[in-house]
Amino acid sequence: MSVPAGLRYTAEHEWVAVDGSSASIGITEYAAQALGDVVYVSLPAVGTAVTAGEPCGEVESTKSVSDLYSPVDGEVVVVNSELEDDPGLVNAEPYGAGWMFKVRMAAGDGEEPTLPATLMSEADYAELTKGLQQ
Repeated sequence: MSVPAGLRYTAEHEWVAVDGSSASIGITEYAAQALGDVVYVSLPAVGTAVTAGEPCGEVESTKSVSDLYSPVDGEVVVVNSELEDDPGLVNAEPYGAGWMFKVRMAAGDGEEPTLPATLMSEADYAELTKGLQQ
């Protein structure tokens, strides 16, 4: 299972790639494999305010429906419209073409966006999922 460096991860199996005040978000390869074949993705609309740790969409697979959680606070600025026609991209390329949405992160106290302390490094996430696979 792939856990790319340079990303941050949630215990709910979302990943976030931060570039300045912009954050790209998707679900991890572990989540995509656990879900099975993704058949539908419900994403937050552009302009929606999202809160770290709160549900903001759903991922439906042949096995189940799972909530999608935002790893950061901010406003949705782009959604991956490709997933409407090809939700299987989530399984095929969870860290690439299967990304889900982008957020303009809310500024913290120091006027710069801050990441929640609950986000994990790739090493921490790999350890978490290693324990789940046993």
